[in-house]
Amino acid sequence: MFSYMKQAPGFYRQVVALAAPIVMQNLITSTLSMADTFMVGILGEAPMAAVTLANIPLYVVQLFIFGVQSGSSVLTGQYWGRKDMEAINRVLGVALWVVLLVSSVFAAILLLCPVQFLSLFGNEPAVVRLAAQYGRLAGLSYVCTSVTMVYVAAYRSMERPKLGMYILAMSMTVNTFLNWVFIFGNLGAPALGVTGAALATLIARILEVVVVAVHMARNSFFRVRLGLLLRPGLDMVRRFLRYGGLVVCNETFWGLGTSVFPTIMGHMQGSTEILAAYTVAGNVEKLVTVVAFGLASTAAIIIGREIGAGRREQVKNTGLAMATLGVLCGLAIGALLLAFARLVAPQWVFPLFKLSPRAVAIATMMITVMAVNMPLRNFNSVNVIGVLRGGGDVTAATLIDTSPLWVCAIPYAILCGVVLKAGVLWVYLAFSVEQVVKFCLGVGRMRSGKWIRDITRG
Repeated sequence: MFSYMKQAPGFYRQVVALAAPIVMQNLITSTLSMADTFMVGILGEAPMAAVTLANIPLYVVQLFIFGVQSGSSVLTGQYWGRKDMEAINRVLGVALWVVLLVSSVFAAILLLCPVQFLSLFGNEPAVVRLAAQYGRLAGLSYVCTSVTMVYVAAYRSMERPKLGMYILAMSMTVNTFLNWVFIFGNLGAPALGVTGAALATLIARILEVVVVAVHMARNSFFRVRLGLLLRPGLDMVRRFLRYGGLVVCNETFWGLGTSVFPTIMGHMQGSTEILAAYTVAGNVEKLVTVVAFGLASTAAIIIGREIGAGRREQVKNTGLAMATLGVLCGLAIGALLLAFARLVAPQWVFPLFKLSPRAVAIATMMITVMAVNMPLRNFNSVNVIGVLRGGGDVTAATLIDTSPLWVCAIPYAILCGVVLKAGVLWVYLAFSVEQVVKFCLGVGRMRSGKWIRDITRG
């Protein structure tokens, strides 16, 4: 039954070698993000809720950037199998144009009219005003982040995942140190509160871009050709729109969909406590999903490379093996997460964030639901992001990833939270509805083998 788990000698060593730096990169980012939340949380529930509110639209931008990363990686991975460096330069150029345009638009909105814009996502004026202070600078930081993420994704697709780990580890360390300086007014700096958190993020992201620019100029593995970046060509633009564009739409619509849930929570009674709990649970979620995203990225790299090089025979079994690894890791992580939610967090973690008793109960509930969902969620992440996208089946991947959210989960959440005015548990269970439907759709597509497509030719 599980004969597909027997792969060629050295396969699992290769998986570990590729996945470990990606997991470490995401783990560093998530750990330091949790430290950021802790520092803001010391100021109280209102500042933490304000940062959560400001991050609702910024999360959509983040997912758009991730979509461009993933879309470009679909093409880059298969061009890497053919060792076509000119085409990779052109893919990088298209991706940079797209992310810079969109991130700049959002940055301008948050800079010019932050209160009016963020009022769409929350109903407490004091929280919205604090969110506006954070959003003005945080929006600018995403312009810098977009450049770094696209460049790192190109290297990851060329089996060089350590670059992203090094750059983001440096950036997040600087970010955390500057948070300590600017939030609380240490080392003679003014105590800026949530504005200080945004300023620290912006400075760290500018430093990222400087490092990327130096690396572009000095590295010998991949020569960046400025002419191809600025003028990637209409053929590559069309190819990117056809394949990468679907992935961008996938992540953008998924980001818009997931932002509906905190928006609903932001309009519920006691929204400050709910959003504070959602912030803490969200940071825990970032920590426990790093393995799934590491396996998904590794699956996309290996599958894209093999298809691009014309070696299609074992690709289906490779996809099945990677998805099964995702489920096994999800079972282990889910068990640890249940123990954390019931035994560790109430005594040692939640008090650090100064959560009220109601917020503690809500955060515990959210983490418990998250733990139960973990095996399905890991399978879905590896299947959609790694197997189907890496195989070039971007249309099916987009439908499987977004339709359960918009057709099932969001109507369910609106019914529970807006129409029936049920408790936050019933709204949060929308995430479980999404994962179950997505699994049912995804497993059949993966087993069919119809997702194996070479998108770099013709």
